[in-house]
Amino acid sequence: MTIRVLLADDQPLIRAGYRMILDSEPDLEIVGEAVNGREAVDLARTRRADVVLMDIRMPGVDGIEATRLIAADDDLAGVRVLVLTTFEQDDNVMLALRAGASGFLGKGVGPDDLISAVRAVAAGEAMLSPKATRGLLDHLLSQPETGPPPSEEKLAELTHREREVLVLVAHGMSNDAIAERLFLSPLTAKTHVNRAMAKLGVRDRAQLVVVAYQSGLVRPGSPQAR
Repeated sequence: MTIRVLLADDQPLIRAGYRMILDSEPDLEIVGEAVNGREAVDLARTRRADVVLMDIRMPGVDGIEATRLIAADDDLAGVRVLVLTTFEQDDNVMLALRAGASGFLGKGVGPDDLISAVRAVAAGEAMLSPKATRGLLDHLLSQPETGPPPSEEKLAELTHREREVLVLVAHGMSNDAIAERLFLSPLTAKTHVNRAMAKLGVRDRAQLVVVAYQSGLVRPGSPQAR
C-alpha cells in the first residue's frame, strides 16, 4: 500500500530535502507541496493525502491552525499530520497535539527516522521525539490546566485492561511493547488501544497521551505500571 504524503513548508530547500528522502522509498509518494497552511488544507483534500508533513511557522495560516482545520473536517478524517519544526520544547508541542497532530519531530531528524515516522503516523501510531515529549511534560507540569479533561462518564466506560493500555500508551510504548508487558498478542493490544480511542473520542495515540495526563491516570514523572 502506497502512503500519499503532502509537504507543507514555506522554505523550498526544506521541501526539496524531504522530497529527496521520501521519494527514495517505494511505499511513499509525494502528492503535493504547500507553502502555507491554507494551501496545505486545500491540497490535503484535493490530492487525497494520507500524511501531511507540516511546518508550524508559515505565512498566513500557520501549521497549528492548518492542523486544526484538517482535524475538524470530516472529509479529511483519515489524514494524519506529522509536525516538523525547529522548536521541539515550547508550547507548540501541546498546541499541535491539541489541534490534532499525530506526531511532532525536530527538523534535524535523520532520514531513516523521518521515513519511519511517516509510516508510523500513517498506521495510526503517535510519534513524538524525545525533546518533544519532554516539552509536553514540561508544559503539563507548569500549566496543568491544558483544557477540559475527559468526562468521568467517558473514563468510566473504559475497562480495567483499557485503562492499563492507556497508561502504557502515555509512557510511549508501542503495541508490540504493550503486548509483551501485558502478555497479550499485538493484535489484542491494538484492539484495546482502538477501543480506548473510540470511547474517549480521540483521533489517535497522540491524543490518548494528552487524555491520560489530563485525567490524572498518568502524572509527569510517574513510573510505568508493572
